[in-house]
Amino acid sequence: SGDQDFVLLHVVGSPEVFARKHIPGAVHLRHADITERRMAAWPADTLFVAYCAGPHCNGADHAALNLARLGRPVKIMIGGMTGWADEGFAFASGA
Repeated sequence: SGDQDFVLLHVVGSPEVFARKHIPGAVHLRHADITERRMAAWPADTLFVAYCAGPHCNGADHAALNLARLGRPVKIMIGGMTGWADEGFAFASGA
């Protein structure tokens, strides 16, 4: 159907870095900012998919752990931005 049934989280870097380059449809939420209060913006059964810069970055792992500790469904996008680019997909810019 083309409907997105998850929230894609860009979990590293500053808002400025996110604005310059991110995966289309992503929401910028640093892993350090994943708190129960912040996550209340989404229904409890929302699936989150976290990604970071690439295989050299563990931000997605930290985000997944934070989300799991809050009882939120979560997956990690293996490869992050590096993997996205390796597959030939374009990035978005602008917040």
